[in-house]
Amino acid sequence: MFEVALSSLWSRRGSVMLTLASLTISMAIVIGVEHVRAQAENSFVRTVSGVDLLVGARTSQVNLLLYSVFRIGNATNNIRWQSYENITARQGISWSIPFSLGDSHRGYRVLGTNTDYFEYFRYGDEQPLRLATGAPFENPLQAVLGSEVATALVYSVGDEIVLSHGIGNTSFVNHENLPFTVSGILAPTGTPVDRTIHVTLQGVEAIHLGWQNGVQVAALSPDADDPRLAALQPTQITAILLGLDTPMAVFGLQRAINNYPSEPLTAILPAVALGELWQIIGTLENLLQVISLLVLTASLLGLSTMLLSSLRERRRELALYRAIGAHPSFIVWLIELEGIAMVATASLLGYFVVVLGFSLTQDWLSESYALVVDIWPSSTGIWIYIAGALLASALLTLIPALIAYSRSLGHSLLSS
Repeated sequence: MFEVALSSLWSRRGSVMLTLASLTISMAIVIGVEHVRAQAENSFVRTVSGVDLLVGARTSQVNLLLYSVFRIGNATNNIRWQSYENITARQGISWSIPFSLGDSHRGYRVLGTNTDYFEYFRYGDEQPLRLATGAPFENPLQAVLGSEVATALVYSVGDEIVLSHGIGNTSFVNHENLPFTVSGILAPTGTPVDRTIHVTLQGVEAIHLGWQNGVQVAALSPDADDPRLAALQPTQITAILLGLDTPMAVFGLQRAINNYPSEPLTAILPAVALGELWQIIGTLENLLQVISLLVLTASLLGLSTMLLSSLRERRRELALYRAIGAHPSFIVWLIELEGIAMVATASLLGYFVVVLGFSLTQDWLSESYALVVDIWPSSTGIWIYIAGALLASALLTLIPALIAYSRSLGHSLLSS
């Protein structure tokens, strides 16, 4: 029966090829959308891990997560350095990482922090940051670049960069008096770390020293060995990452920080905030899935229509099957097999179209959107969609199959 089905399809290869092309494109869209969704969710969740609390100025937990972790938007306010010292001095805190945001370099965000960042920051499955070349900063005027920054701007260890005030692609306030020297470049992580320039808190404080009304009236020497640089004390920061000795203490500390008397602060659990943010993004995700399914449904209906319209030209063929003794049910299974074979072939071709597409765009997606995508789709949702497409093809093909069955009951070789 399989050989008969293939021969029959080959005899109508013009319309079959067009229908197969439509099905292949539809399956590639469905598989591609589902693969990107699964990979984006995985990349989204792996952005930061091992952090018990994220602390910032009073705001919503989604906004705090966006500007501190994803480098999207601006902080509503800053945290006084004294508050940072008071909070991190509490019993039960294992480690802390201060963040200072607000500057940029050629469109890339600058993050002021300390060496604890390289020791305690984790992403993915508790993976530590790793330097591809160079070393962490050792003096106030050194910088460590994310992999995307170094690649896009063609920087290497030893190059000098000038930071700019603000986060726009174009800034009219450049801190040219204190250039930073690249001391290291981080290995790719597939997270916003790749698009970040990391400098010292003292360096951030130094470039903002002496500014009044947008004009710098006093400045430190660009000499990295100047003891005044190392002695600089931050006055404020943007956010704090906290790791606790025991997870049991997280809610008590969160409540204490949210009720902090000296200034309004917000402490959030990153995992909870990530879940809330993903629910918001999920609306767009669901819309894309609906569109891809509608495209697939249209193609499956086209398959059913093609098989239905071919019944008239196949009247003699079907009558011949009956004349040589084929049961009417043979006609049903033949048409069913043709439809399922076309969808199975389209699924296989669509899968390899997606593989080819991602193999060609993998580096571009990583560099432009920090989205690390595996070349070979393997999520459970993809196999569910393929199985659903095969089941739907069997059901829709049943329409022309049953019509052919009813006609075959009275077929004769001489019918026209």
